Amino acid sequence: MEIIGYVASILIGISLGLIGGGGSILTVPVLVYLFHIEPVLATAYSLFIVGASSLVGAWPKYKQGFVNIKTVIIFGIPSIISVFATRKFLVPAIPSELGTFAGIIITKSLAMMMLFAVLMVAASFSMIRSSANKIALTEGEQKFNYPMILLEGALVGVLTGLVGAGGGFLIIPALVMLSKLPMKQAVGTSLLIIAAKSLIGFTGDLGHRTIDWTLLTIITTLAIAGIFIGDRLSKKIDGNKLKKGFGWFVLIMGLYIIAQQLFFPTTGGH
Repeated sequence: MEIIGYVASILIGISLGLIGGGGSILTVPVLVYLFHIEPVLATAYSLFIVGASSLVGAWPKYKQGFVNIKTVIIFGIPSIISVFATRKFLVPAIPSELGTFAGIIITKSLAMMMLFAVLMVAASFSMIRSSANKIALTEGEQKFNYPMILLEGALVGVLTGLVGAGGGFLIIPALVMLSKLPMKQAVGTSLLIIAAKSLIGFTGDLGHRTIDWTLLTIITTLAIAGIFIGDRLSKKIDGNKLKKGFGWFVLIMGLYIIAQQLFFPTTGGH
């Protein structure tokens, strides 16, 4: 299972390199189902893997002029504060058992995996639909809708903190609509925002959990290698068709996790 997990780690990076996002949505299921890491710890590991991979992915975009630093600061600051606070204070404060529903004991792990699965389903619809109706490119003077950007940044930070996903599928449309960024700039800018908030969010866990740095370094290195492969492939393959196919895959995975957690709620854990 671990060998499949290492191969899947490369695929996480490939999807990030190919379609500029979506890879993070696979990280938690890979850690939970293939490496048998307990879900709450898996969300912490995911923040580090996604953060490091996105940072590497953002560098070539920055060199090509596709990262808008002003937007990174305005969107990133509330996002970073909320993700750090969520990992440091909110996640440890959630009780290990939340109650029962329809005869099922709702544990902290079950609640986090269910929230994650719902997010996967939402992300899959955004990927499937974005191929059909692309977000309009907007050129010209950049105008910021400050209250909405600050609110969206904070909300994305809380979600990232809870489920350990980068939230690129939420950030990219927000940057296009609220910051009036062209699509290519929105993708590059979102990678840097994801990197900053994920890595800083991860530091909120350091006092609470024992981290297996060897495993984390291996998975992160494989994901980063995958980004370079994905970047090469993106020059040869139509990204929109890929994004739609990947969206269907994420939808099936999300529905599988919901069914698995409800009917066979046994998630492994070191």
